[in-house]
Amino acid sequence: MINPGMMSSNSPEWYTPQAFFDEWAAKFPFNLDVCATAGSAKCARYFTKETDGLTQRWEGICWMNPPYGREIGAWMKKAYESSLEGATIVCLVPARTDTAWWHDYSMRGDITFIRGRLKFSGKGTAPFPSAVVVFTTPTPPQGGV
Repeated sequence: MINPGMMSSNSPEWYTPQAFFDEWAAKFPFNLDVCATAGSAKCARYFTKETDGLTQRWEGICWMNPPYGREIGAWMKKAYESSLEGATIVCLVPARTDTAWWHDYSMRGDITFIRGRLKFSGKGTAPFPSAVVVFTTPTPPQGGV
């Protein structure tokens, strides 16, 4: 039997738990939340649905907890491409290792699987496993003979 919570895209917004964010913020000095609401933003500078983070330039060290619906692939693509332009993007995503977006983008980052299930602000415990994917600017290969 399929768990409807795993497949539902009725409400794709899962707000980042503050304590979880704080752990990652201790490692990364975030300057931009690329996908937020005024009430859920984790950084002083943030993009909302109205300012459409997918069309903005992502710079510096960015936090991303994208909508978990069908559009997540576009967010992961933007995160990966922004890292190629010099940004660092730390992404909190469902660990959906069977999806195209996971293989196309997540596999190119540094992946940390989250033990247990996160308790998301306003929704309770997630019905899915989570992971953090970090995209950084790739280091060019060193020359030599």
